[in-house]
Amino acid sequence: MAAKVRRAGRRADALSKERIVEAAIEILDRDGESALTFRALAARLSTGSGAIYWHVADKNDLLDAATDAVISRVMTEDVGHEAPREAIRTVAVGVFDAIDAHPWVGTQLAREPWQPAMVHIFEGIGAQLQALGVAEGAQFNSASALVSYLLGLAAQYAAVMQLVPRETDRSAFLAAIASRWAQHDPAKYPFVHQIAAQLPEHDDREQFLAGIDLFLAGIDAGRA
Repeated sequence: MAAKVRRAGRRADALSKERIVEAAIEILDRDGESALTFRALAARLSTGSGAIYWHVADKNDLLDAATDAVISRVMTEDVGHEAPREAIRTVAVGVFDAIDAHPWVGTQLAREPWQPAMVHIFEGIGAQLQALGVAEGAQFNSASALVSYLLGLAAQYAAVMQLVPRETDRSAFLAAIASRWAQHDPAKYPFVHQIAAQLPEHDDREQFLAGIDLFLAGIDAGRA
């Protein structure tokens, strides 16, 4: 019996949490959250479900760990050589690109904003606000506004990915939305009609960064 316990312990040690998380990320990227089961994960890792439970408590724990792994890669990018303002833009666009590459991350961030990944995002942005010279009393509001903007992006991506398959042509999808907007009374919704023509070809990443710049301009104004 002791020999069996030792062998089981060796198998559990060989199957690291990092390996489990990486395999989970591959499943999530390829097939989505519904495909991530412990049975599918065990098959991919050629192990048993019990060995996986040795490292992660349940699916929520696994999703938290996978999200944290993706976001941690963004937050460990070297921004030390950049000015604080540019460093904030680098962090923000890194999160944007991570959500774009892994739409399930947006779902998870929108679902559980208290998870470890959010700690990394708050710390990354907050440290740069401090370096920027934002007054201590304004740092929390400034960081919250920027992070809330990121969470809004996450929620938007999560909602869109539930409605639209990833392989769907983006321009065609946005053109369909613009067509619906154009059906509204232009006298009642003049601004909607004005921007409807821009919707199909706009660049999400560029628009996102424009929003970050608006927040930073407000922070600069507050400092002044």
